[in-house]
Amino acid sequence: MDPESMSLAQAIWAIFDPKTRRKILNMIQAMSRSTSGNNDPNRPCPAALNTQDANSGGHFKVKRHITPRQRGSTGMVRFLKMNGLGNDFVVIDSRTKDPGAGERARWPAPLARDLVRHLADRRRGVGCDQIVVIEDSNIPKAAAFLRFLNANGSEAGACGNGARCVAAHLMRESGDDWVMVETQAGLLSAEICADGSVLVDMGPALMKWREVPLSHDMDTLHLNLSVEGLSDPVAVGMGNPHCVFFVDDAEAVDIEMVGPKVETSLIFPDRTNVEFVTMRDRATLRMRVWERGVGVTEACGSGACAAVVAAHLRGLCERTAEVQLDGGSLFVTYRDDGRVVLRGPVAWSFTGEIDVGEFDVSGGSPA
Repeated sequence: MDPESMSLAQAIWAIFDPKTRRKILNMIQAMSRSTSGNNDPNRPCPAALNTQDANSGGHFKVKRHITPRQRGSTGMVRFLKMNGLGNDFVVIDSRTKDPGAGERARWPAPLARDLVRHLADRRRGVGCDQIVVIEDSNIPKAAAFLRFLNANGSEAGACGNGARCVAAHLMRESGDDWVMVETQAGLLSAEICADGSVLVDMGPALMKWREVPLSHDMDTLHLNLSVEGLSDPVAVGMGNPHCVFFVDDAEAVDIEMVGPKVETSLIFPDRTNVEFVTMRDRATLRMRVWERGVGVTEACGSGACAAVVAAHLRGLCERTAEVQLDGGSLFVTYRDDGRVVLRGPVAWSFTGEIDVGEFDVSGGSPA
């Protein structure tokens, strides 16, 4: 590179903050891994997906540990498929069975970005909105640490429906009706309700601009943001960022056009989930959602929480409300202490194995 080009490159690099620089370096490293060692035309294709269907009720006996085989084996990873109102998840259990299995606990978490994308691909992989990796927690009262990975390989700090699904799996496994799990957003408690639904305490709603986070100081209840005729949204942090628009008709919004433009707005340094909400009455919200790193989904638990918090703070609804999504209804309570409780159904779909031998599973941040 000539000196003039080098000076220009250094000037551009200096614009980015340290966090952004790290992300760029991680992306370059991930691209380097995905393009090295995988071009041999004689390498065999991954084995076809092998699944075992659940019975008609969606209930079956789940083995205690859905763990990947150790590195150096055939590359087959076992998984559980679950969903909350059609918001679906591939669940991989990487907890240790005993102290001597430490190496297994560190694989496949973190999953390489290209492997995450492959697992989430609905035509070439298993297919899902997100992958949830169950890991060991260092907190004694937590049954596990849950890591949430978006379909594009990025990591999410929180996921309401994913937390409810995996909590249900852990409670079925232990025989208890209550469980505590650790996430990047903190400790979450969950319980089985009398009607079979699963309730999770999502923690406090975050309304300060640094907590959401936003790129600079703004009124989170009235963001100065307009996109394709929509304006005046509310920003809410639920362990991940949300941007809630109140609209006359959520069905009429072109989510696939508006969603990505809002997600990547410079106001949101970590990008954002986007909710489009129509108030039916003071106890009912109709919501459609664009999830960060995923796209349009049938439901979003943390998004439902953000919508009720935003609506209540705007004076549009009470503290408890039903949120009607494309996949069904979730029920949210925004408590007096600022914490948000989410309740709804979960379902077990099937278990299976998929060959990941073609992918780099040796580590590297997915984000």
